[in-house]
Amino acid sequence: MSMIAIDQVSKWYGTFQVLTDCTTHVNKGEVVVVCGPSGSGKSTLIRCVNALEAIQQGTIVVNGMALTDPKTNLSRLRSHVGMVFQNFELFPHMSVTDNLTIGQIKVLGRPPDEAVARGLKMLERVGLKAQAGKYPGALSGGQQQRVAIARALAMDPICMLFDEPTSALDPEMVNEVLDVMVELATEGMTMMCVTHEMGFARKVADRVIFMDQGRIIEDAAKEDFFGTPRSERAQLFLSKILKH
Repeated sequence: MSMIAIDQVSKWYGTFQVLTDCTTHVNKGEVVVVCGPSGSGKSTLIRCVNALEAIQQGTIVVNGMALTDPKTNLSRLRSHVGMVFQNFELFPHMSVTDNLTIGQIKVLGRPPDEAVARGLKMLERVGLKAQAGKYPGALSGGQQQRVAIARALAMDPICMLFDEPTSALDPEMVNEVLDVMVELATEGMTMMCVTHEMGFARKVADRVIFMDQGRIIEDAAKEDFFGTPRSERAQLFLSKILKH
């Protein structure tokens, strides 16, 4: 059963085509890593999955709901698709607890006491319960990103989208975020992750999608992708990225 089905998706910014005939799927419980050089369309593709970016051609269906269908309630759909961004996107003027509860109260209609209980439970899950009363500015980048993951989880998502969640972090903070993502993957969360962290991909991905110039060049099982990618472009990318 496909949780996310992307079929013949194309997108333009003005006259520039940023996605060309992209087709792939993510099954329930599957972890798919999207990689490729900068500017290849990875982040745009993942942002299209919860309609943060509109598509001009093709279809995207999430949990049976077509994003291009006028009857689909996009804000309701987005509330069930957890999204973790590169730059955390926490509200700086709110405490960690308020960041965790505002979406639950405003979007899901949860009573405040239930929202707080759920938020603190997710905060504990990412190892940060002691930081509940602090403001984002008092936390390290890695801690802020873990709060962002906890906030997404507090909304009871059917799947999680990660858009380069470690690229804004200092190197020593990367692992604390990846550890949380690995744990989610092993618990069976459906995940689509744009990342350069090939160690993470090797550890938990079921499939790897490689993009270049707005196209999906490879869509292969992890073992095949890291074994011998079919395309020269993916081989070149891996030869550069795996040297480090």
